Amino acid sequence: MASASSSGGVAGRLRNASLVLVGDNDSTISDIRKAVTLMKNIAVQLEKDNQTEKVKDLENSVAELLDLYGDCAHRSSAIQSVANGYQPGEQLTDFKKLLDDEFTKLKATTPSVPENHHLMRQFREAVWNVHHAGEPMPGEDEEDIVMTSTQCPFLNVKCPVSGKPLTELTDPVRSIDCKHVYDKASIMHYIATNPNAKCPIAGCRGKLKSNKVVCDPMLKFEIEELRTMNKQSNRDEVIEDFTNADDED
Repeated sequence: MASASSSGGVAGRLRNASLVLVGDNDSTISDIRKAVTLMKNIAVQLEKDNQTEKVKDLENSVAELLDLYGDCAHRSSAIQSVANGYQPGEQLTDFKKLLDDEFTKLKATTPSVPENHHLMRQFREAVWNVHHAGEPMPGEDEEDIVMTSTQCPFLNVKCPVSGKPLTELTDPVRSIDCKHVYDKASIMHYIATNPNAKCPIAGCRGKLKSNKVVCDPMLKFEIEELRTMNKQSNRDEVIEDFTNADDED
């Protein structure tokens, strides 16, 4: 009985420590996002002055930051996964090995490629629009403009269990394996009541475990970006409606 209580205490302290470590990573990720936004704004000004080489240098620096961004995100996910799944044993636990192994596995299954990151896309699009607003970027066609200008990093826009839009979730979590996003209370109840639970998204074969469904460090930032994108889209629609009304008059 005392042993079980001690084990529970160790697991609890580990989870608390993981929250501190993840919080530190969250701050780093937030700083990187702010830096990328600032660099994007500077690049736009440089592009207006036709300083192409300096714009390219900034783009290369953004790629380096996004590589670090990906490592921070994977490290936080590894910390959360190890802390949530930890079960004390008789042998001393090599936490460094556990974290390194989980980090390596995450990087292999969900590689972070700066060139494909949505923040890199936003950087390039902002620079391109300085002289080519409304025109497709190289390698795109006209239909891609609408799709890419409203792109977001989510595979689903509603929780498949609660039906709530992601922008309305106050406690979102994401599957480490299949990357779908859910309302925490809803998906945890779903997992608890469904042995061998699989992702409820149609066609997804991802297996769900409570320690593999987490609020990773990027999730809340990305949901806030989605809220901002939706607000901007709504404003644009209102402006277009007014414009059309004026044309009809």
